[in-house]
Amino acid sequence: MRTKAVAPLALLLLLAPLVTACGGDAEGASGPKTVTVTVGYQSKTINTVTAGTLLRSLGHFEQELAARGKRDGVTYKVEWQDYATGAPITAQMTAGKIDIGSMGDFPLLINAARGKELKQPTRLVSVTGYNLRGGLNTVVTAPGSKLESLADLRGKKVSTSVGSAADGTLVRALRRAGIDPSSGIEKLNQQPSVGASALQAGSVDALSQFVAWPGQLAYEGRAKALYDGAELNLPTFHGVTVRERFAKERPGVLEDFLRAQRKATDHLRTEPVAAAEAVAKETGLPAEVVYLYNGANGIATFDPALRPELIDALKQDVPVLKDAGLVPDVDVDAFVDAKPLERAAEGGQPYPVAAAARSELWLKGQTRTQSFDSPRELLKAARGADVRAAYVPDAVTGTLWFADKAVWVAEGPELRAFVTPAGAKAYVDAHQGSGARIVGFAEAGALAS
Repeated sequence: MRTKAVAPLALLLLLAPLVTACGGDAEGASGPKTVTVTVGYQSKTINTVTAGTLLRSLGHFEQELAARGKRDGVTYKVEWQDYATGAPITAQMTAGKIDIGSMGDFPLLINAARGKELKQPTRLVSVTGYNLRGGLNTVVTAPGSKLESLADLRGKKVSTSVGSAADGTLVRALRRAGIDPSSGIEKLNQQPSVGASALQAGSVDALSQFVAWPGQLAYEGRAKALYDGAELNLPTFHGVTVRERFAKERPGVLEDFLRAQRKATDHLRTEPVAAAEAVAKETGLPAEVVYLYNGANGIATFDPALRPELIDALKQDVPVLKDAGLVPDVDVDAFVDAKPLERAAEGGQPYPVAAAARSELWLKGQTRTQSFDSPRELLKAARGADVRAAYVPDAVTGTLWFADKAVWVAEGPELRAFVTPAGAKAYVDAHQGSGARIVGFAEAGALAS
């Protein structure tokens, strides 16, 4: 594999200046009078919003800390630090500069490994959003690309962020396609924004990235989906990690954060349109893209619970990172600490498990969306309407996608949508006797009426 990489993550972490621990205290005669809690988050990685962008905009954490401050006579302040990926959050945590951070499953494992290595151990304490099939990561190509399937990437240039969940998806998907991820492609290790620009400039053939980059590029007409990560059928998620020292010194503050996260999760699940608009305002992302992932039938399901299937998937991620030389070994069971969330959620009701996605229509000027049992019903309702966005689930993987960007298959009276051309072609090939055929979006709409 010919890799053009940024400086090794381990070197960056070792060069990070070491300082005294956060939760910064201003000492008075009887102890600390001011405590600053530093939270690292990724505003545009919108699968983390209940521990970052949305939580910050709602002010729930500050409210929890204000109540605590009245009880113990301490002034609590929150410093929010925004990053593009999880790697710099890990660097700051292992330097003692960030107390609580949120990142994806692969970066979480690196967080655990580096924390142990640099004697600043961390713990995974909650989940933000998840997808049980892996639909949060997608490989996209340029709109006019002739690439039709993952197998077509052999010998091509592919941009990704090494060590990210999107890179993990790429590695696994290439192996399934019979391509050696080490030598079968030319991988460029780039930040998501750099990779997106490279795709648009034609200097790479494909881009493998995490939420919300694939959806944003597709929505803006700058990319089309080549591979849906949900085809792996392996859970992917983002979660919250905390410095062990901070958790031991200020367990109540950590529980305040987790209670606030649950409140943000409640808000997102009960007011998904309002939440999407709020996140869009804070990040500059189109609200329609935010809703694709975080909406009522969105690709991500938000639930702080450390679900067994997610932890099992995390264990399956370790060998991928070991093969890439990014971690030695990670004791996932030791890294996970469910007790703070259990205390924070005491008396609260568990969230329902992820349900099968339904087609959804968002009309302009509306604060509520309409859901439909089938893509045909959605297309029929959308015809002649003032549509802001229309979403349909992939007929096989269930991954939600923009209706006008999906690949449609007509089969008798049935209309089915697919995220990728390869998915649609596989369905047609498997149903040759039924008259199944690929049709354009306009024809699908006409057939639905």
